[in-house]
Amino acid sequence: MGKTLLLEIGTEELPSSFVDAALAALPGLARTKLEALRLTHGNVRALGTPRRLALLVDDVAERQPDLDEEVVGPPETAAYKDGKPTKAAEAFATKLGVPLEQLSVAERAASGKQKAGRYLVGRKQERGRDARELLGKALSEICAEIPFRKSMRWGTGDATFGRPVQWLVALSGAEAVDMSFAGVRSGKSSLGHRFLSSGKIQIEDATSYVDAMRSVHVLVDREERAKTMMERVAAAAKAAGGVHDPEPSLIDENASLVEEPHVVTGSFAKEYLALPAAVIRAVARGHQKYFCVAKANGPEPELLPHYLTVVNTALDPARVAKGNDRVMRARLADAKFFYGEDTRADIEARVEKLQGIVFHNRLGTVREKVTRIEGLATKLAEAIGLAKEQIELVRRAAHICKFDLVSLMVGEFPELQGEMGRSYALSAKEPPEVANAVRDHYRPIGADGPVADDDISACVALADRLDTLAGCFAVGLSPTGAADPFALRRACIAILRTLLDSAKRNPAYASLRLADLFGWAYDGLAGKKLDLSREDAVKKLREFTHERLRGVIAAQTSNAVADAACAGGDLDRPVHVLARAKALHGAVADGRAWLEKARTVAKRLSGISKEAKPVLHGKDAFEKADDHAIVDVIAKVDASTKTLETEAAVTAALAGAEDLAARLDDVFTRTLVNDPSDARTPKRLELLSHGALCMLRIGDFSRLV
Repeated sequence: MGKTLLLEIGTEELPSSFVDAALAALPGLARTKLEALRLTHGNVRALGTPRRLALLVDDVAERQPDLDEEVVGPPETAAYKDGKPTKAAEAFATKLGVPLEQLSVAERAASGKQKAGRYLVGRKQERGRDARELLGKALSEICAEIPFRKSMRWGTGDATFGRPVQWLVALSGAEAVDMSFAGVRSGKSSLGHRFLSSGKIQIEDATSYVDAMRSVHVLVDREERAKTMMERVAAAAKAAGGVHDPEPSLIDENASLVEEPHVVTGSFAKEYLALPAAVIRAVARGHQKYFCVAKANGPEPELLPHYLTVVNTALDPARVAKGNDRVMRARLADAKFFYGEDTRADIEARVEKLQGIVFHNRLGTVREKVTRIEGLATKLAEAIGLAKEQIELVRRAAHICKFDLVSLMVGEFPELQGEMGRSYALSAKEPPEVANAVRDHYRPIGADGPVADDDISACVALADRLDTLAGCFAVGLSPTGAADPFALRRACIAILRTLLDSAKRNPAYASLRLADLFGWAYDGLAGKKLDLSREDAVKKLREFTHERLRGVIAAQTSNAVADAACAGGDLDRPVHVLARAKALHGAVADGRAWLEKARTVAKRLSGISKEAKPVLHGKDAFEKADDHAIVDVIAKVDASTKTLETEAAVTAALAGAEDLAARLDDVFTRTLVNDPSDARTPKRLELLSHGALCMLRIGDFSRLV
């Protein structure tokens, strides 16, 4: 059994994002250092609060094992010249710490980047050292390598850290480890909570660290701190007559802002509840990091005039609440003023005011973009067969979809774009479908957020992103490996997710082709000076989207299935590609035995298809029974794979592919299909090439590994 290793770095208060990043990096840094020192160890834990970062490693070996290993050096040709050792040989001997006479030349097999041949070899021998002799330097290096978004220097030293280092604790079991960093030398003395403890505390043993800190009001384990915090938040919300408003980001941030969480309940005037709930939440969450309190058991929780503050001390909760109430009241008063002014403004006037916001200097203003969205959304609505009344709703929603960008409220709370547009549209008596589209055309928000869930919102959402993609690509702003300032990858994935999810509700989306969508979006840019022609822009956009499509499908199936489905067939209709992928995924998940034959046959057919063009010959072109059987099965598969628009259709086609794979596997085993003495061989190869084409319509079975 080894000893528990403890490192604690005491600092001035770190921002919550710094704490989170450090806790994520510390375990990896510790493992790397200990492995380099040949010190075995057990579990690695990163602990921390705004005032300290800590590392606990269980069962760290007390001593290195002795080292005795063979080391391969330079090739013989580089180590000796005219029978005498070269500088390369001398450098290798120095590296190992042995005389040249102890080196030898030996034959070695290829390994990694090393080619097979004769190499200079030697043995590296090193007596294991006591762990405490090594840990001091390693812990100092860990301190120096913790990543921060911004680091700072202080005093006269050159060391950098997220905030000035105040103290260090380094222990191996109960014994101190001597180390220093940033001009501070380690010891066994730490500090408790800044306000609730008496000051210094001696850490007698690394294993007692967490309990010792808890005794001085520091919950150093972040999970324990978050759990305690939420228990206290829930209790305070219940005491206020409701439940706390769930928000994962608030939990994460508040847990990294305190050492021991205390909850103070604040309140505001009921008159502010007349504001949209999203506004109150934005004031509480975005600026103050407060939890809102809502009535329990409602489908749309109604907010109560209370909020919950997580603080680091509650020595005088009444004073804390009084100060927070004053801030909250001022923020809500501003929001009430903004809301009143915004609701009195004319929507059409706001739409025209978008002329003052430049989307891009080569693509025009946001007002011009809205005009393009309006035309494109209307075309999409017509393409999926919406009724005339719905098309008019789409046109109106597209026309006003960005008007809230020039509102006072969104100017103060940008995260409320769309949400305030919906509220203001409803206030102006716009149809609910239009108001919802103003909010929902921004969906999906984030990688896993829901997409627009009705056709009117979906048409506007697609049009908005299609215009952005087409415009940016047409003026040379396609993403690079290092930059994607217009978030075009995210916009592309949003388009794909909207098409795929909307097709579950309305099958008409399955007929939309990417080439048509991007072409229509490009046409809306008429009059702009563009770098790419329509053909070139559409080609690049399709290639870009096909790459993203593979990732979207892999997330719903598997990497191998996504590769197979995207390697064959038409990729321009994403809904059809997903149908193929899901059917293939089902076959793979069921462990269909014939898939192994399909992989082998697909590889053989792939080679044949490179030599012969695909032609579906009839039976009259052949004489042998085997050839007639191949014609029958390929004709059957050809018919079943011409239209693969649903998962059921692909599943049915897979039955034909199974028959084809079995027949061809048997034929390949028994006969020579590429018989040079058979006059019908060219036509047979053309027939088999057509079989390969039919299988590719479903997917590339050779990739299903």
